[in-house]
Amino acid sequence: MTAHAIQVLFLCTHNSARSILAEAILNHIGQGRFQAYSAGSSPREHQQPNPLGLQVLQAAGMSTAGLRSKSWDEFAQPDAPPMDLVITVCDNAAGEVCPYWPGQPATAHWGYPDPSAGDGSDAQKLEAFGLTLHALRRRLELLVNLPSEKLEKTLLQHTARDLSQA
Repeated sequence: MTAHAIQVLFLCTHNSARSILAEAILNHIGQGRFQAYSAGSSPREHQQPNPLGLQVLQAAGMSTAGLRSKSWDEFAQPDAPPMDLVITVCDNAAGEVCPYWPGQPATAHWGYPDPSAGDGSDAQKLEAFGLTLHALRRRLELLVNLPSEKLEKTLLQHTARDLSQA
């Protein structure tokens, strides 16, 4: 498994905030060892990544090129890249019945509050996005810095679930 980039799919309901942040962060810090994607169980029609999330990523020096909201159905297709790890980052997606993922990837749930939720001002929501970005980055840095043997397929399931406690 370590001969190629570890393919990671982040899932959320609408694929507009947390999963988009996680995709961008892991692709930024993954040093070529990881290839991240994101998707949603039920993105809204014409769903786009949350502009505040994109703003926070850009302010942190991370690329937002190519980020788009998409359905998890894209990754259940026969021609989709085979995932090594699928991580839900919101409670709604964690409780849903996932499609069959080719290759039987390891799975984990890392729950984060929705930074776009609530009636706060844009400044308050921007702060919430910043806090979510930092929380995701801390956990993803732990994943990226794991020794290769911890990333072997037989251990990845256990390792990813252990990181949900980090």
